[in-house]
Amino acid sequence: MRRGALEPSCRRSIVRRAGWTAALVVLAAMAWGAGAAGVGAAPRPGVPETLRVGTDATYPPMEFMEGDEFRGFDMDLIREIGKRLGAKVVIQNVGWDGLIPGLNNRNYDVVISAMTILPERQEAVDFSDPYFNAGQIIVVRKGDTRVKGPNDLKGKVVAVQINTTGQFASEKIAGVTRIDKYDTTPLAVQAVMQRSADAAVIDLPVAVELVKEYPGQIEFVGKPFTEEYYGIAVRKGRPELLKAINEVLQEIKRDGTYDKIYARWIGR
Repeated sequence: MRRGALEPSCRRSIVRRAGWTAALVVLAAMAWGAGAAGVGAAPRPGVPETLRVGTDATYPPMEFMEGDEFRGFDMDLIREIGKRLGAKVVIQNVGWDGLIPGLNNRNYDVVISAMTILPERQEAVDFSDPYFNAGQIIVVRKGDTRVKGPNDLKGKVVAVQINTTGQFASEKIAGVTRIDKYDTTPLAVQAVMQRSADAAVIDLPVAVELVKEYPGQIEFVGKPFTEEYYGIAVRKGRPELLKAINEVLQEIKRDGTYDKIYARWIGR
């Protein structure tokens, strides 16, 4: 026998063993694939394989950009929702005024962007069950004691983000001299710091974040003077997607995941 050569019977034995080994490898791969599919599984009925999400990422701590990454409460929540729906989440940064038109133009499947559930918005889109209770609060320059509540805004200039509940709430306050509308909440707050406005009316969680960002420059006064709820917007005519989102929202709240996300971004 030449060195390195094998008897025919030995070759057949090794081939058989190799065959069994290959088969076991294939079976193991199939089993792993089935297990992996069970975690991410096929999307639930009415849920696309890729869930396209629209947001206006200028609203910390709810949504904002850190480099190229979407960060914040809403971003963590929608990623968790997507995971449980069995869908890949792809997020698009869209200007606030373009969010609902873009949703109805099929540019994305859902909107999550600290969007308050309002009757006029419900005429254009469907909303998930509420996922966050927020209220409007007044932000002033640090040490400015002229404003302690909504009634003190009479004769004052108020800064707001355009087409938000901060604007709508301000418009209901009698005697406001002027309401200046800005593209983003940080710009509205900067107007207060620069003395272009006497106060800003914004959502409480965002006020908390901005006071941390600008220590010694601004503060919020009193308590929230409105009660409102954020919801995830879905294009009308997609009841299965809306149902699936509501189901996983309840799961996330029941198992404590929601509380962890809240503590990370709001309750710090």
